[in-house]
Amino acid sequence: MTDQATAAVGPESPETPEPPEIPGKPTSASRTTLSHIMTQADTNLLGTVHGGVIMKLVDDAAGAVAGRHSGGPAVTASMDEMAFLEPVRVGDLVHVKAQVNWTGRTSMEVGVRVLAERWNESTPATQVGSAYLVFAAVDADGRPRRVPPVLPETERDERRYQEAQIRRTHRLARRRAIKELREKRAAEGFDD
Repeated sequence: MTDQATAAVGPESPETPEPPEIPGKPTSASRTTLSHIMTQADTNLLGTVHGGVIMKLVDDAAGAVAGRHSGGPAVTASMDEMAFLEPVRVGDLVHVKAQVNWTGRTSMEVGVRVLAERWNESTPATQVGSAYLVFAAVDADGRPRRVPPVLPETERDERRYQEAQIRRTHRLARRRAIKELREKRAAEGFDD
């Protein structure tokens, strides 16, 4: 770089400027609940609601939250820790509650709780499942785009944010360990 260019850009300035910061959004800005009554068409061979039906509802609710938070399209990058705690039955009114727990530069972790109650009873809903999904915000060409930071509003939101950071660390470490193992096996001549 010439002295004139250094003077114009500055000695410490990058040649391409950093994009401006995106203002953060509180967790409540995109939190949502999706409710659906389970019918005979949703059952598996055991007569309970098929896990795949619940997973689709989870992905739908999480996708809505990710799109709301990021202000545009977002795609499912991964789903982990999907836990089925109780069976769901025909006639259950299922509520899928989702919120952004954590954000990175272009990705978001969405936490989801699944509750069920009988459609014709006034008993409280019980938690029947939970999941964590990672979404990537994308532009019209499918390329990653930046997302606003999430701003935890309550102690519970702050706990979820911290737990999400731990899960992210574990996801990255697991991915790295698997990649290293595969590279090692390939170097040893194994064709998996």
